[in-house]
Amino acid sequence: MNRAKVIAFFVIVALIIGAAFLAVNPLKNTMKLGLDLKGGVQVRLEAQGAVTDKDLDQVIAIMRNRIDSLGVTEPIIQKEGKNRVLIELPGVTDTEEAVKLIGKTAQLEFKQYDGTVVLTGADLQEAKEATNPQSGEVVVSLKFGPEGTKKFATATSQLVAQYPEVNGQRDKRRIIGIYLDNEAIQTPYVMTAITDGEAQITGYKDLTEAHNIALLLNSGALPVPVEMIEKRTVGPTLGADSIMKSKNAGIWGFVAIIVFMLGYYRLPGIIANISLVLYSLMVLTILTLIHATMTLPGIAGFLLSIGMAVDSNIIIFERMKEELRNGKTLRAAIEAGFSRAFWTIIDSHVTTLLAAGVLFFAACLPPLPSRASC
Repeated sequence: MNRAKVIAFFVIVALIIGAAFLAVNPLKNTMKLGLDLKGGVQVRLEAQGAVTDKDLDQVIAIMRNRIDSLGVTEPIIQKEGKNRVLIELPGVTDTEEAVKLIGKTAQLEFKQYDGTVVLTGADLQEAKEATNPQSGEVVVSLKFGPEGTKKFATATSQLVAQYPEVNGQRDKRRIIGIYLDNEAIQTPYVMTAITDGEAQITGYKDLTEAHNIALLLNSGALPVPVEMIEKRTVGPTLGADSIMKSKNAGIWGFVAIIVFMLGYYRLPGIIANISLVLYSLMVLTILTLIHATMTLPGIAGFLLSIGMAVDSNIIIFERMKEELRNGKTLRAAIEAGFSRAFWTIIDSHVTTLLAAGVLFFAACLPPLPSRASC
């Protein structure tokens, strides 16, 4: 019977080790890597003037639209403090194109011939390419908000009334130019007064050209001016080097733990090592399932959590040894070891969670004025 249990024990150990090796590659291939591991571009933007949460949310949404046009998978776009936006683009190879697209930070403006601003990007709800079902002409359809509808109706009505066409000749003063970063991207002519808040721009050769203009209009509709205060490029070589060093550190650290647990605790050490393997697989699987992005600090935290798991085992085993010295049976010593070590382990984990909570909320606070240039 004892021999059968020993055989079953080693079979279970072999199965766990085999499953660990089989699971490593799929987890490694599906794990998302952050900027510091995969390389890419990091940009920090700062909104100028009085900024509301709604303005910052709109800036983030617009930046996401811009970045989606690059085909970047899983970019990180998040608030920093009350007026900053952090953008990380892992895996981006054409950094100049990415920075150029993100850097288009001026407000979108609709201007009359004399430079009078009729509308801004905040008044534009949507720009979309389409084909006129009647004529088959490719157009870009514009839709304005309530305030924008009123402003555009007033401006177009005045232009049509003030500058009528004479003998079919168009007056260039009826043009309302569309400017992004003070560069004209479209100069449509006002054919009639537009009072319903919906307009169409014509003159495109195909849907691709119209799509590019619509994307530019949607991407340029920033509610407030923003300034790029930091740009940092991380090369893939640095990321690969970080991964290799982290991998080596993890392997050697894991081997050292296994050797120590086997040499000092023997059979309980084997059980502890098996639990560590399962723990590592479970954590990596959970991170993969929730689509977490693995960064260099994340790897350090993962390795630290393994050390904390070993610490819990050591507390339990040392308590068991004390109970055995007091003359208790093995079963009683195991029960006492787990029950008495439970609250000690809970205390250590609670303090860790408190420290993590403090770090999390401190990271969400706005930067100090003295560190504004960091």
